[in-house]
Amino acid sequence: MGTQERREREKLERKASILRCAKALLLERGLEEVNMADIAERAELSKGTLYIYFPGKEELLKEICADAERKFIDHFQSQLSTGLSALELIKLYWLCYIETFGTSEDMIVIFNMKRYIAPSFPINPFEQQNPDSDYFFYTSIRDMINQGIQEGVFDRSINASMVARTMLSIFSYVVENIAKMPKERQRSKLIIDEAKHIFEILLRGIACEGFDRSALNLPGLAS
Repeated sequence: MGTQERREREKLERKASILRCAKALLLERGLEEVNMADIAERAELSKGTLYIYFPGKEELLKEICADAERKFIDHFQSQLSTGLSALELIKLYWLCYIETFGTSEDMIVIFNMKRYIAPSFPINPFEQQNPDSDYFFYTSIRDMINQGIQEGVFDRSINASMVARTMLSIFSYVVENIAKMPKERQRSKLIIDEAKHIFEILLRGIACEGFDRSALNLPGLAS
């Protein structure tokens, strides 16, 4: 391996180490109680070196969110196949989500960071804000609901964008409440179980009249 390749690898490893240290601190102390000096100390770097990798706290938080989203998106897309119905897509989406985050505390950090970076999340009309942004969670839910409307699963009078925002708002609320619990009581399973229950109620509420509501049951987290 040449000198340049070694330097690039070392940079990537150091960046990954910074992100791991930052996530650990955020879980331990909470978003508002962690600053760049704390992260530099945990990563055993000078503040100057840390700022070479991340100009500020917001840029670092965005990178943590983006990394987590890429992890989920890659997993979900690897499971996709052609011809899936809206219900099959929704259940696959949820299953991939709990497989990615169901046993980790990452979602507590990620949703709190989203609210810190964009206080209006998820209320803003994302598609008007920046079509190339990383709001995959919102756009994918919206598109699946629209497909379900076309397939006769969901009521044609509903607004898919509003449903997607409502789902994300509920999820954010669940995460925010659990994040306020003492750390020893915070459990990702609480988030998954509560969100699953609420999402199923919401899906049943928008289903067409006469549609079998039991078909909208979502997968659960393996015990």
